Amino acid sequence: MSESEIQKQARNILDAIAFTPFEECQSLNRDFSNIPDLPGIYAIRHKYEDLLYIGKTKSLRSRFKGGHKAFLWAWLDQYKDEDVRIAIQIIPYSRNPALLLELEAIILRATEPPYNVQIPME
Repeated sequence: MSESEIQKQARNILDAIAFTPFEECQSLNRDFSNIPDLPGIYAIRHKYEDLLYIGKTKSLRSRFKGGHKAFLWAWLDQYKDEDVRIAIQIIPYSRNPALLLELEAIILRATEPPYNVQIPME
């Protein structure tokens, strides 16, 4: 995949996770049964503050079931549960983790969400 194709794909993923209406994002529940058990890129979003955290994972559901620091930080910031949701974009690249990593890095540099403490350099 060429550099321009990767950039275009990153833009499409960012558009999908950042501009999906908040009401269409996945609400939080204890077992995350509403989240697919597939690889992808996700955004933890706030109803009013927008993007809080962006990440990638081989298994979206497992990533959240095991705990996630963004939820702790949202709780510490005293956000209401109903004001925090998850936007997901399934990425069928589980055999190419380097591509997932590169897509995540491009999206992080473009958005710099406040709960991502490390933003990869180019």
